[in-house]
Amino acid sequence: MSNSSSISHFLLLPLADTWQLQLLHFCLFLGISLAAFLGNGLIISAVACGHHLHTPMFFFLLNLALTDLGCICTTVPKAMHNSLWGTRNISYTGCAAQVFFFVFFISAEYCLLTIMCYDRYVSICKPLHYETLLGSRACAHMAAAAWASAFLYSLLHTANTFSLPLCEGNVLDQFFCEIPHILKLSCSKSYLRELRLIAVSICLSFVCFVFIVFSYVQIFRVVLKIPSEQQRHKAFSTCLPHLAVVSLFISTGTLAYLKPPSISSPSLDLALSILYSVVPPALNPLIYSLRNQDLKAAVWRLMTQRFQEH
Repeated sequence: MSNSSSISHFLLLPLADTWQLQLLHFCLFLGISLAAFLGNGLIISAVACGHHLHTPMFFFLLNLALTDLGCICTTVPKAMHNSLWGTRNISYTGCAAQVFFFVFFISAEYCLLTIMCYDRYVSICKPLHYETLLGSRACAHMAAAAWASAFLYSLLHTANTFSLPLCEGNVLDQFFCEIPHILKLSCSKSYLRELRLIAVSICLSFVCFVFIVFSYVQIFRVVLKIPSEQQRHKAFSTCLPHLAVVSLFISTGTLAYLKPPSISSPSLDLALSILYSVVPPALNPLIYSLRNQDLKAAVWRLMTQRFQEH
């Protein structure tokens, strides 16, 4: 038996028991990381350098790319290190930092996805009010509110989680530090305080989800009434990437956290945790660039300019 004051480190879930599999996991994480850095880096650079992309939609997309890079940088480097060196250790402070930054970037991403849905709703359903409702100052305020609320939210969760007494050992059944797995180590009923906070968070997330669903119902009703097929296609091309990213974000997270306990297993849990925490940041740039001609053109222009300079 131990308490949290005597715990100097945690033991993460081992990804493999042989050197060959450890190397395979390292290469897998490396490939996903490079894809995420390349895709999100190109989006950030293209939006920052392309003056014709200085619109609310691309401004929020730039912020979304930053959250994706943050998620990858929070969980993957330590997993790669552990896979390459065959270790499981993460320090107590390192675990607290990982929890803080993971919750921070995940919650910021959800807030930004909700704001981006509002952007698409105003653009299609209230086009005459677009400049008024989504001016540069309003966009900056909404983005700042998303980052600030995510910061306070993650600070509250981290402080609450790591103030709990831990007496069930220091072994986490996850490849990175995650709040539900830390709560399993608690030996006090004070963990109910964190569970109540999580319940409130779920309610707020559900409100955002209802807002997104309602917005897209209104969007599709308006788009389907557009007489021009070309205009309908253009409207769908700006909405479908966002809808795909939202669906990927919500479905993978829901599957990881709300799957039936009867089908739970270490290998399945590991696969689902990778699916919702590592894969979306690498896929999001691809999803957005496939359907958006302006973004594809800006990325291609940026890449050709860099090649010509060298």
